[in-house]
Amino acid sequence: MFVRSLSLGVAAAAVMVGGAQAADLIIPTTPQPIYESAGFDWEGLYAGARIGAQWVGTNDYGNIPAGASITQGVVGAAVGVNFIPVDPFLLGAEVTGDYVWGNNLSTGEFFANLRAGAVVTDNVLVYALGGVGVQSGPNNSSTTGLYQLGGGVEVAVTDAITVRGEIVGQGDFNNTGASDPFFETAKATVGVFYHF
Repeated sequence: MFVRSLSLGVAAAAVMVGGAQAADLIIPTTPQPIYESAGFDWEGLYAGARIGAQWVGTNDYGNIPAGASITQGVVGAAVGVNFIPVDPFLLGAEVTGDYVWGNNLSTGEFFANLRAGAVVTDNVLVYALGGVGVQSGPNNSSTTGLYQLGGGVEVAVTDAITVRGEIVGQGDFNNTGASDPFFETAKATVGVFYHF
């Protein structure tokens, strides 16, 4: 009798352990998080091309003599690098080179610029720009020191490509008299940039 009771007890324990193990197979799981895109990566090296126009007033500007207001075409390129020290603020440095032509005049303009801006959405950057540079004269006969201040908006259209619109006021270091305006010309450009 004792052996029979012991056998029934062992069998009952085995059935309960098996049932407990079967219950452990149903494990509640938490749902996987939905992947959200981190947005455009504004940091790093970029390069691109741009086109636009430049409007020169009646005062002399660099190697362009004083006279009637003129409009010139602009085609150029830019290479730069961006840093985001604290989100959403961006700092950057870039160099630009533009060929400017029209009204029987052609010059080259080269600038080193600093940019400061803010990433207002994942794909939109608004920035201010300031820089110094030089303008080559007709037939590279002379160079004149220049400065520029302005700003722009840059929009990411893919994971690596942006489109930028920019406008700057420009002046030269030739004349420093009271009658010399701070901005002697304005330049507006639209460009496409590849971010590495």
